[in-house]
Amino acid sequence: MDISTQTTDASPPTPQPGTAEQKRNARGATRAGDRVFLGLSRGSGILLLVIMAAIAVFLTYRAALAISRDHGNFLTTFEWNTNLVPPTFGIAVLAFGTVVSSIIAMAIAVPIAVAIALFITHYSPRRLGGTIGFVIDLLAAVPSIVYGLWGALVLVPHMTGLFGWLDKYFGWTGIFSWDGGAPRSMLTVGVLLAIMILPIITNVSREVFRQVPQMHEEAALALGATRWEVIRMSVLPFGRSGVISASMLGLGRALGETMAVATVLSPDFDIHASLLNPGGGTFAQNIASKFSEATADGRDALIASGLVLFVITLLVNGAARIIIQRRAEYSGANA
Repeated sequence: MDISTQTTDASPPTPQPGTAEQKRNARGATRAGDRVFLGLSRGSGILLLVIMAAIAVFLTYRAALAISRDHGNFLTTFEWNTNLVPPTFGIAVLAFGTVVSSIIAMAIAVPIAVAIALFITHYSPRRLGGTIGFVIDLLAAVPSIVYGLWGALVLVPHMTGLFGWLDKYFGWTGIFSWDGGAPRSMLTVGVLLAIMILPIITNVSREVFRQVPQMHEEAALALGATRWEVIRMSVLPFGRSGVISASMLGLGRALGETMAVATVLSPDFDIHASLLNPGGGTFAQNIASKFSEATADGRDALIASGLVLFVITLLVNGAARIIIQRRAEYSGANA
């Protein structure tokens, strides 16, 4: 007898297409624990959608009440006086200040955060990188009011020299002209917000860069690439979607930051061409400073401005999702 011709298959038979077992697997979990976990996960997702919808309905209803009583144009009025009869208020200054301060913060924070993350993961010794990462983690845990107090007591006085330099060499642009007042302006707010969102962007980018497959980097080095070429051709394309996600997290905090901005900024309801002169305002800062003394109409007006901030945040997150989907070929899941 030829033993080699004997075949033994101890494994259970594979379910054929259309069998009852395959249909059960296609329908989902069959074990009790799996069904419970599936139900909890699905219920959590539905609950989140319900909460978001409830928030949107509440904000929309109260905003409609406020806008119906507004004597001015809600989108273009440069005034916020809800104690008048009828009240007069608008969000033009608040929208401008929120967007400008967030853009300044992102322009400063994102390049620095990505550079720090690359240094920690690809350049620094392990012990030094761990120390820097620990310090950044501590910065992420600092409360907003502490940043605000530091900004008012330390940052604002030390911005005078920078403002003078910008006015001397770039004042002709109008954007960096300075009349010598206190540096409690949108540029100071942007710098403070950049410091606040820097740890968030750095931490997420650092973890993304650590997930780059080692074989990609080794292959680039084997082809004669320098360290920077490895980062440019392998690390950055792989982590691009992660950096975008990190930036959107930082932008979300910059858009909604309240106490730090209220502590540093000298608000007024006017749009200034210069980023160095005091004035301006943001949605979150205006809500925090006026809510405690607002009347019923004033609270509805503040809720209406909160609805605009809510919509801006949704648009930013939606845009980030579209960008990430278009860059899906660079994501870690597809590497």
